[in-house]
Amino acid sequence: MIQVVRYVAVVVAMLTLVGVAAAHITPPVVLVSDRDVLAGSLAGAQRLFVREVRLTPAERQAIQKQTGWTPEEDFYRFYIGRDAQGRPVAAAIFLTDYTVHGPVRVAVALGPDGKVKGATVVELTEETYAWMRPLLDAQAHFVTANLGKGLDSMAQFYGQVVTGLIKRAALVYEVGVLKRGDSA
Repeated sequence: MIQVVRYVAVVVAMLTLVGVAAAHITPPVVLVSDRDVLAGSLAGAQRLFVREVRLTPAERQAIQKQTGWTPEEDFYRFYIGRDAQGRPVAAAIFLTDYTVHGPVRVAVALGPDGKVKGATVVELTEETYAWMRPLLDAQAHFVTANLGKGLDSMAQFYGQVVTGLIKRAALVYEVGVLKRGDSA
């Protein structure tokens, strides 16, 4: 009996080591600093405010019903820039999607009306960078205009990840800030 327990323990230990060895998340690559993203996204703002939004269960459920995505964060942090008179100029949010090859972190800039003004891939992993590189190229507008023609399946997948993060950012801003009247 003791030998069986030892055998099982050895097998479990071996499987654990194999599982750890199979994990292949590579080191992060920071493409741009948060500070630089905020300076560009909130250009024209005289003052900066941080607004933490906690979605209610009803808001989470409405988002899930509308999009199929269930917000998982306890709160979402928006950086809201205002002009000298206190009117909103723009907002920015950082969102992350955790893929099998590691996290992809995106900053999304939003106008005071909630329309997307821009998005920046802030951080990803070394492995993911190779697939994202065609999308990060200065000619990315050409790639997206041509619906991803010429992109391999992984680049298309990560393009969808970034697109999903942009849509989520706009949705959370609409539900958690605009509908509440918090941007004014």
